[in-house]
Amino acid sequence: MTLHTVGLEQGRNTLPELASRAHAGEPSLLTRHGKPYAAIVSPDVLLKARPGPRFLSLRGSGKGLWGKSPAQTIADARNEWE
Repeated sequence: MTLHTVGLEQGRNTLPELASRAHAGEPSLLTRHGKPYAAIVSPDVLLKARPGPRFLSLRGSGKGLWGKSPAQTIADARNEWE
């Protein structure tokens, strides 16, 4: 897999082309002042690079953390400092 490198300004001007390249499997590296700044890759590459639990899979994992009344727990915490 070849990495296409372009400056940030050129990347801004050729974004549709870079997006097409990424869709075809060719990532592009955007540079700013010669240093890596961002990358344009296909969603498949992004998902492979970030395995593990997704954010929504954590939903409900704090059940019971705030007690029976979350509002009361927050009020108690606020009043603790008075």
